[in-house]
Amino acid sequence: MEFLLHILAGAGVGFAIGLTGVGGGTLMTPLLLVFGYPAPVAIGTDLLYAAITKAGGAVSHHRRGNVDWKIVFLLAVGSIPVSILLHIFFLDVSFQESPEFESLLTFSLGVMLIVTAIILIFRDKMRKGAVEERPEFVMAPIHKHRPTVTWVMGLLLGACVTLSSVGAGAFGAAILLTIYSQTSAVRIIGTDIAHAVPLTFFAGLGYLISGYVDLVLLLSLLIGSLPAIHLGTKVSSQVSDKMLQRILTIILLGLGSYYSLI
Repeated sequence: MEFLLHILAGAGVGFAIGLTGVGGGTLMTPLLLVFGYPAPVAIGTDLLYAAITKAGGAVSHHRRGNVDWKIVFLLAVGSIPVSILLHIFFLDVSFQESPEFESLLTFSLGVMLIVTAIILIFRDKMRKGAVEERPEFVMAPIHKHRPTVTWVMGLLLGACVTLSSVGAGAFGAAILLTIYSQTSAVRIIGTDIAHAVPLTFFAGLGYLISGYVDLVLLLSLLIGSLPAIHLGTKVSSQVSDKMLQRILTIILLGLGSYYSLI
């Protein structure tokens, strides 16, 4: 019965991913916490879930020429070393066994959910302002030093994703849309997904090595989500994107407020 419930949960999140392009870490980790899983298990399992589910999307975008591998490399040079170093020097066994470990992960999750919700609210305005370079004194230096800014963004994403499983989707894409404002949105999204695959894999691998990944749970989530993502993608063209984004934003703000305060 529990296995079936997890399949249904995976299907629900998968459908949300296909429908809105958002929902992996932002919805799956909170859902697993509701099921009673400890924060490290929820985050670790969700990270490997994200790596597997996003891999198909990355291949699809690559075949369509929608991945800028130079940007992926710049992001990965920052994010993956940070993730590995966090696991080695910070999220080590001694800290994982302390009471502060779960509190840190839960708080990080709450903060990232709120940040993601805010990003969703202002994403279009950020994109428009970046395209028009308003204010120019802010955007000009960013555009001039894009490689360095992208690398720094990779550092930030590596920390956020490793500690909360959130950040590789809407948050990462929104920032990239601002930095690379002259690049098409679909190419930015494809690039963000391609970078998310190795980042979530290495971040999740650290939790797996520490024993914080439930492989049976992971399997059940994948069984439900993979076909549901495909279904959600088909339905997405028939549903109002603005309505979906508003609903998702309200959910994220509510969950983020809850997990950052408990």
